[in-house]
Amino acid sequence: MLELLIILGSLIVFLLLIILIKLFTAKAGTPELGELRKQLEELKTKQLEAQNTSLRQQQNLFISSQKEMRESLQYIMKSVSDSLTNSQGHIHNQLKNSNEVIGEIQQKLGSLETTTKNIQDISKDISSLQEILSAPKLRGNLGEYLLEELLRDILPPQHYAMQYRFKNGTTVDAIIRLQGGIVPIDSKFPLESFQRLIKAETNEDKKSYKKEFISSVKKRIDEIASRYIIPSENTFDFAMMYIPAENVFYETIINDGLTNKDYEIFNYAIQRHIIPVSPQSFYAYLMAIAYGLKGFRIEQEAKHIIGELSRVQDSFARFLKDFSLLGSHIGNAESKYADLNQRASKMTSQLEKITGMERDEKDN
Repeated sequence: MLELLIILGSLIVFLLLIILIKLFTAKAGTPELGELRKQLEELKTKQLEAQNTSLRQQQNLFISSQKEMRESLQYIMKSVSDSLTNSQGHIHNQLKNSNEVIGEIQQKLGSLETTTKNIQDISKDISSLQEILSAPKLRGNLGEYLLEELLRDILPPQHYAMQYRFKNGTTVDAIIRLQGGIVPIDSKFPLESFQRLIKAETNEDKKSYKKEFISSVKKRIDEIASRYIIPSENTFDFAMMYIPAENVFYETIINDGLTNKDYEIFNYAIQRHIIPVSPQSFYAYLMAIAYGLKGFRIEQEAKHIIGELSRVQDSFARFLKDFSLLGSHIGNAESKYADLNQRASKMTSQLEKITGMERDEKDN
């Protein structure tokens, strides 16, 4: 629209220039000059009308644009205000949630700090315990304690004993009393050589310490077999070697078999009538023994009941014999009583006859 007005204005200006040129070139008082003036007045009038029309149109356009801009601005302001309100609410919720999360994190950090401190304290205690247990005697005492706990939890007190002393003066860590004999249990183990094997870094050191470890274990197996399997003192023809840690048992017995495919240590122990056990496998053995003892007690109680029934049967047989004899005596007494009663009746009749005759004589 604006471009059209500019073009129209340019045409009017161009026409005015042409008229002015003609006006200046026309002579005064000629009809052409009057015509030109008339045309000039008409052009001026048309220009004014065109300008007024253009101004009105521009004014209307401005008012319309202003209205649209105002409405658009109001809409934008409302949208921005709503967005800000929603954003503020969302931000408020986010801040609230963030504060809650931060509070939880701080609480967890506090708990984590406490846990970390406890772990550090436990680590110190473990280090101290490892230093304490570095002494073989104390470590052996711990193994004996764990062994006693297992025995106490599963077996009745009369079926096990700790620090059992044989008649020859030898003392074993524990024994299990079963029907027919006792089972010796030794809880000592060459842990130093095992630790050297585990800590070995080079293959050469591992081979060397492995050889040393196997030799130490075999030596311990031989010692248990020679010292504690004593049939003359009522032991069974086998003993148990209690290994107090599952990882040590695994490396000694299980992993050795998986690695070498020959179970060298286990087979060597079995050949010497020694059964290696860990806490878990020993627990299984004890449970089997406990069930066996329970069955044995049931058998013993059944035998006792049968014995009592046998004694009752003997007593009842004697009672029947005496009762039968009493019946015979009662039968004899009854027969004798009937005979005596019959004789008494006869004697009564005879007496009545005699007394009756005497009474008749007196009356006569």
